[in-house]
Amino acid sequence: MRPLTEEETTQVFEKLAKYIGPNLKKLIDTPDGSYCFRLQKDRVYYVSERTMRLATHVARDSLASLGVCFGKFTHHKNFHLHISCLEYLGKYATHKVWIKPSSEMSFLYGNHVLKTGLGRITENTEHGAGVVVYNMGDMALGFGLTARSTVECRKAAPTDIVVLHQADLGMYLRSEDSSPASAL
Repeated sequence: MRPLTEEETTQVFEKLAKYIGPNLKKLIDTPDGSYCFRLQKDRVYYVSERTMRLATHVARDSLASLGVCFGKFTHHKNFHLHISCLEYLGKYATHKVWIKPSSEMSFLYGNHVLKTGLGRITENTEHGAGVVVYNMGDMALGFGLTARSTVECRKAAPTDIVVLHQADLGMYLRSEDSSPASAL
């Protein structure tokens, strides 16, 4: 594991700022200690500094992962968030969307959120803002980008897309279903 370069850190923080905005500082300096981001192969991990120091005693080739995987860098050096960071995005999110029970399964199958499935949306959410998607019971289901602002959502037609799907909890099941081990 190695620290992120300046360019990599900028990309990770820009992506996270889209979802948690000014709460990014709370992600690094938590009451239970300081946390940092480390790169292992192409994956970015969020780990406490104490645990990271202990991991220096493990050979790099033997270390599979450490902490929570927040995302990965693609071959084109773009950063993509993974669903495994949903707990932290939900905790510090500045914009949230709640969907109706009738739309939960559709979202969990990887579909966008339509106006008919929208239960509530945080006030003053702008077009293109990163949002965490919750069910009406306040359980985080995934995250995405708004296709319309809060004001535009009020005027939208029932079949208009209001949240563009990025990731959801169902991804674990869908990836498990397509893994080579499930073919045995």
